[in-house]
Amino acid sequence: MDLPIVVGVDGSKPSLRAVDWAADEAAVRGAPLRLVHASLWERYEGVSLTADLGKPSEQVMAEEIVATAERRARRRQADAKISTDVLPEEPEYALVRESRSASAVVLGSRGRSGMAEALLGSVSVTVAGHAHCPVIVLPGSHDNQARSGARARIAVGVAEDAESAAALHFALEEARLRGVPLDAVRAWRCPAQSIDHGRLSGEAARQHQVRAGQVLEAALREAPAEVEVHRRIVEGPARQVLSAVSAEADLLVVGARRREGHYGLQLGRVVHAVLHHSACPVAVVPQRA
Repeated sequence: MDLPIVVGVDGSKPSLRAVDWAADEAAVRGAPLRLVHASLWERYEGVSLTADLGKPSEQVMAEEIVATAERRARRRQADAKISTDVLPEEPEYALVRESRSASAVVLGSRGRSGMAEALLGSVSVTVAGHAHCPVIVLPGSHDNQARSGARARIAVGVAEDAESAAALHFALEEARLRGVPLDAVRAWRCPAQSIDHGRLSGEAARQHQVRAGQVLEAALREAPAEVEVHRRIVEGPARQVLSAVSAEADLLVVGARRREGHYGLQLGRVVHAVLHHSACPVAVVPQRA
């Protein structure tokens, strides 16, 4: 059975943009689309009140939110196979649970500064940090770069050894399905202590650059021949390098390690920074430790 692409919807413009993006993604993959609105209306209104007076206003609003999202998705992709649901619980918990039986979860963010950034952290970052499948977060900017196919290329951040294996596999498949090139990016930095040695700094930098190239080549050893892969070795902090690369991509793919028995947020500083500053949608792909 094909796993659906799940979209968290709340009636906001960012979530409707996420519906557009997910509908296009579902069409590319040939996957069903599942639109989910999570709300605590039942807990606050009470089951007895619902039975006595009919549907509470919050439920009516929630059902209209998913109905609006469904209409939008059908306008976007008329042949899409769409299901909807209203879940009486916190969005974070509902979407993480949904991720157990999804091929991807797609979310819209509300912006990059002030309260908008706090709102991003309250749902999108939490889901990205705990989900069992890839989570795609659309940026909160209004430049329409989140439109599918705007740049005709995918980018992926490549970490050490097997740490980014799942992310690379996801990125290669996205590039293959879309028929676009993949930019495989490895950021590197020369340790500060090497720079202090004057004449030795150039050689130290060269060694770290060579090592970065080796890591990239090892990761791409089994890349399918039908995907055009561009190797990019860039000096600088990974969070800055990847944020810059995002300006040239339709989708930036990064990996996030999942450690068994660890219940805190499992993103890491680089992924967290990229989620807040990327110019394009970011796919956070869990990698089991």
